[in-house]
Amino acid sequence: MGVLDDTAALVTGASSGIGESVALALAAQGCAVVVAARRGDRLADLAGRMRGISKVSVVEADLTRESECRRAVEETVEAFGRLDILVNNAGVMLLGPINGAPTEEWRRMVEINLLGLLYCTHAALPHLLQAAESEPRRVADIVNISSVAGRIARLNNGVYAATKFGVVAFSESLRHEVTRRHVRVTVIEPGATATELPFQNRPEILEDMAKTFGGVETMQASDISGAIAYAVTQPRHVVLNEVLIRPTEQER
Repeated sequence: MGVLDDTAALVTGASSGIGESVALALAAQGCAVVVAARRGDRLADLAGRMRGISKVSVVEADLTRESECRRAVEETVEAFGRLDILVNNAGVMLLGPINGAPTEEWRRMVEINLLGLLYCTHAALPHLLQAAESEPRRVADIVNISSVAGRIARLNNGVYAATKFGVVAFSESLRHEVTRRHVRVTVIEPGATATELPFQNRPEILEDMAKTFGGVETMQASDISGAIAYAVTQPRHVVLNEVLIRPTEQER
């Protein structure tokens, strides 16, 4: 028997990295999981690995679009009859100077890191509030993935940091709104983690990142998903509101 038996989760950005690892971690606790992202082939592969562990459903969706976020939530409820956990993981990290920046990169980050998270949360909230009033747990969870950049704005991460600061601010305001109704809001703030996230950057940015983090033993996606699984399996009266996770060797 798993801690999350008879519950259902929606994990966005589940086609790789932290999202993929979170889906596997929740499934291992008995949770039925909907995995959502744009890359349907990756999701199908993940679902194949999860089917021997727990129930799983795939939603191929562009989560920058409000209608697609609503569809992902609706298909979760249709598949499993409920929604207990939302993990807003989908995001991009496009770094570089503000002066002369390609503003389409800014738009991409705002649309997925911030608006996509807002849209998914808005669509999910009625179902999460309902789950929090019912068995088996009488509590529900929203987990929003921010970043160390959601606490510290550094050179060449201005707009990325702006989106992640926004995630933290939104999460704290939402917490005040729903915490008395037993919907827990958790912000996870990872430092340097070995995922595909950096590799969408321009070559010159990748060179700078290699100089900054070249000697650092980075975290793995499983290090982050372990923290998320820990957060959502706490007793009903306990919530981890904010979790900052860095590699031991990362100074900032």
